[in-house]
Amino acid sequence: MLPRGLAPLLVFVASGAVLVLEILGVRLLAPYVGLTLETYTTIIGVVLAGIAIGAAAGGRAADRVPARPLLALLLAGGGLLALLTVPLVRVLGEAFEGAGTASAMALALFALLPPATVLSAVTPVVVKLELGDLAASGTVVGRLSGWATAGALAGTFATGFVLVPLLPVRITVIGIGALLVLAGVAVGLLFRALPGGTALAVAGAAALLAAVAALSGSRCQTESVYFCANVVADPDRPAGRTLMLDDLRHSYVDLRDPRHLEFAYTRWMGDAIDAMRPPGEPLDAVFVGGGGFTLPRYLAATRPGSHSRVLEVDRQLVDLARAELGLRTGPDLRVEVGDARVTLRGEPGGSADLVVGDAFGGRSVPWHLATREFATDVRRVLRPDGIYLLNVIDFGDLDLVRAEAATLLDVFAHVRLVARPGPAGGNLVLIASARPLPGPVGSDARGARTLDRAAVRRFAGDAAVLTDDDAPADQLLTAGT
Repeated sequence: MLPRGLAPLLVFVASGAVLVLEILGVRLLAPYVGLTLETYTTIIGVVLAGIAIGAAAGGRAADRVPARPLLALLLAGGGLLALLTVPLVRVLGEAFEGAGTASAMALALFALLPPATVLSAVTPVVVKLELGDLAASGTVVGRLSGWATAGALAGTFATGFVLVPLLPVRITVIGIGALLVLAGVAVGLLFRALPGGTALAVAGAAALLAAVAALSGSRCQTESVYFCANVVADPDRPAGRTLMLDDLRHSYVDLRDPRHLEFAYTRWMGDAIDAMRPPGEPLDAVFVGGGGFTLPRYLAATRPGSHSRVLEVDRQLVDLARAELGLRTGPDLRVEVGDARVTLRGEPGGSADLVVGDAFGGRSVPWHLATREFATDVRRVLRPDGIYLLNVIDFGDLDLVRAEAATLLDVFAHVRLVARPGPAGGNLVLIASARPLPGPVGSDARGARTLDRAAVRRFAGDAAVLTDDDAPADQLLTAGT
């Protein structure tokens, strides 16, 4: 038997650490493999595999070797493996970068499976130590399972609501690893299960790994709640800055010339905005997604007196844009922080000439911003002659953009599509309105061509309309990559 209260504490800490590492694993891997549904699925699946393997192997080991030294070694070993995740991901991430789902799987297997497996073996070993009376086996197993689940819940909520907003990922991982190593050494010394020399060796290894993890640094200039963000100077344009989110070039800003639109899709959107009204006439606009705030500033420069409301989910990204990208907010450019599906509801009906959708979770439009229900709310916010511009990334068979075209055709009477001819894919821009679009709305910039409503209808074909009940946006995108 363990001292009173120690058994639930140990399973609570070990299980909580597994969930902390699982959630932080997404943050560690995203700069190398992107933030997609496949990344989440891979990490969750690998960690669950580690939990299953650890529980089975831990129970088997507890029946064959002395449980007290085994418990000390599992806690300390789990802590050392946790400390190893940061430098391991840093080294292997650069080697596996760019290989998509295969990279995510490889990184998760190397970096997350070992600590999840070792730490998940703690609970069955503690159960073995606590089972002094078989008549109470159900009570013991149930009680410790409950504490393990409580630890997992605490780790989940603490990571999402406290640790990620307050601390860099590597600092949190170092803290978790150090706590586990300390617990293992303490248990080993308490039960005289670890020789003093072994305890010192474990502590020394932990200190070395913690130093390596701390010195390995981070690829992120800013670790926001959602992204690893970096602002990169353009060597060919002194005032040019690229905003990188995880592994993607997300926005480009010229600090001196807000009229400059570097990316092709922003030029297509700029052409559509230019054609909406006579030159210089102010517009009221809502932007779904801020990023580098390229288009809101373009609108302000080309149509002075315009009013823009930007709906951005990531407050730290807004702060980065203010610090590094020259963003200035005020009465003519306001930012509302929050999920656009919710914040758009606060926009008055018929209040906008223009709504621009340029929000992404990884490479895909967030599914809940791609559905008929969201498009219907966009139509509510638009004035009768207003337009909705939507940026979509797709490849291959373009199944996602076909489905999004079908969705907008279900909500708006008139839809156009701007894209480069050919099978390459990439960024495509949909233009939707309740009233007929004026002739020149579209673009031929950077090799693009504009499909009219009839051509968009043919392009959409029999693609299903995306709804809140059925919107497999990530899967449609992946099918074409």
